[in-house]
Amino acid sequence: MPLSSPTPPPAGEPVFTADFASSEQWVAGRSWAYPGGGPVNPRDNKLDHLVADPAHSRSGTFRATRRRDGLWDTGLLTTEGSAEGFQVRTGDILEARVRLPEETGAWPAIWTWRDGGQEVDVFEYHPDNPDLLELSNRVRGTYRYHRSPEIRPGGWVDLRISFGTRSVVWWVDGRRVFSDGRGVGRSWHAYLIVNLSVCAGRYHPAPDPETREMSFEVSGLRVFRNGG
Repeated sequence: MPLSSPTPPPAGEPVFTADFASSEQWVAGRSWAYPGGGPVNPRDNKLDHLVADPAHSRSGTFRATRRRDGLWDTGLLTTEGSAEGFQVRTGDILEARVRLPEETGAWPAIWTWRDGGQEVDVFEYHPDNPDLLELSNRVRGTYRYHRSPEIRPGGWVDLRISFGTRSVVWWVDGRRVFSDGRGVGRSWHAYLIVNLSVCAGRYHPAPDPETREMSFEVSGLRVFRNGG
């Protein structure tokens, strides 16, 4: 199937539909993907200071607000440690609709994590590369920089990813754009993370001095499981 082929409809009902306000589904403001569970991660070139404040994540609009100490209070939600403890696994299909941030320094992402790894990035974005999405399978060391004139700061993007045994496949706005040919293996499983980080300037510019707040929005996130 060529990379330009349209995304197929998922079979069955979703096994997970994100309710970001639910404390049963999501834990706010901490993640073991950050040293010690957070709240900071400077080694990853982040100015983040994770907060559980509902205004930074629970509405589905993920915010970052400047602090006086040079860091930024940032919104992060993860299924790791939640009462439901939902994990995506091999064969699952995840769909999400996101509004990209406009501010320089914003670093939004939807990704997976478990036990120090198992990371697959549904997407990452940096407004200094306004037409580019970063799509990565860090479990097997593959990635694609996907460019499109339809990708832009403040724009909406429809994402889909299939976590295949032998190939992870990404669709953007209904078109298949990357099939990595590596996959995640048969027994892979991992928690979900949705967050807005802030760049510290090493790889992408830090926020402009006059910027006080930034945000991106996730209007929907669902996971389908083998027709299920």
